[in-house]
Amino acid sequence: MSTQDSRPKGNGKNQMRSAARLYAVQALFQMEHSGLTFDKVIVEFEDHRFGAVYEGDEMAEGDTAVFRKLVREAVNHQARIDQMTDRALVAKWPIARIDPTLRALFRAAGAELTQSDTPPKVVINEFVDIARAFFPEGKEPKFVNAVLDHIAREARPEAF
Repeated sequence: MSTQDSRPKGNGKNQMRSAARLYAVQALFQMEHSGLTFDKVIVEFEDHRFGAVYEGDEMAEGDTAVFRKLVREAVNHQARIDQMTDRALVAKWPIARIDPTLRALFRAAGAELTQSDTPPKVVINEFVDIARAFFPEGKEPKFVNAVLDHIAREARPEAF
């Protein structure tokens, strides 16, 4: 994915929250593949990714509080989030068989759906946009929408 595609749209606080969500997905992906702790990954992202310039493109600044909360909550509640994700997936495709980028996305979104007051529809829209950034030509955004809708209805049925 090019840095151009990864920069969230909008401005101000909303853009910073969107960037934090994207960085949380990337950090969770990196943690799974590197074995680094969330403390080390958080420091790396905040020091080297937020606002960094790659090949002339400046990365968005992320909301550090949102980023930290999403990464920590995704790790601390991973078992519950993974179980909810498994229930949203078809039986033949448990979360362990899902693309690692999508697994990280489901964990970050699941953390926000279960551990914040952000309206579920906002969370779903934000993470579907992230799926579009990672998979611009694929069916993954529709898949993400369906899975997150299922998780949101389980986590926060009163919101629907």
